[in-house]
Amino acid sequence: MHQYLIELASLMAIFSFAIVSPGADLAMVMRQAMVHGRRQAIITSFGVGTSLMFHVTYTILGLGLIISQSIYLFNIVKWLGVAYLIYIGIKALRAGKTELPEADADGAVPVKSRQTALKAFTLGFAANALNPKPVFFFLSIFSTVVHAHTPVAIKFGYGLVMASCLILWFVGVSLFMTTPHMRAAFQRASQWIDRTSGVVFIALGIKLATEKAA
Repeated sequence: MHQYLIELASLMAIFSFAIVSPGADLAMVMRQAMVHGRRQAIITSFGVGTSLMFHVTYTILGLGLIISQSIYLFNIVKWLGVAYLIYIGIKALRAGKTELPEADADGAVPVKSRQTALKAFTLGFAANALNPKPVFFFLSIFSTVVHAHTPVAIKFGYGLVMASCLILWFVGVSLFMTTPHMRAAFQRASQWIDRTSGVVFIALGIKLATEKAA
């Protein structure tokens, strides 16, 4: 058990930097919080966390190694991710001034103005699942930190801890971004924020397009 605690601590020490680093997931949750409210942003956060377990699962099962060794499979995932990021970037750029519905003290928006839970979850899941970077990230940290003879159940436990921490981080972001002060600031500069987020999504897509598998 002591060995497993050391492995988990080592994984989390590395993963903590990945959690807070800016990327498509963070940009997605921030925009969800501003435009669709706290509830939808939190649901999107769970989508991101669930997607992380998707990456962990195929890494543990060995599929990640197959993808990393196959340029064809890697490029399928890569270009799907590029297309998705550029698509949502263009949508943000084309958005006009966003009139936010009135939110209550808990950051919730009226039901009629609310994005469906399925769409909110899918946005978070897709933003993470269509990013090929986790293929190499989880392969590298699991192969260097986790012992080959560590039981599969324990490895899945590591993944659940990481996914939970990721969800908690984005829930915290959702709570912060839906405070009355932040919503008021977004209302005043919504069009420029949409344009900026659009540029960020497209830039992330271009950056992903120019990266190589190795």
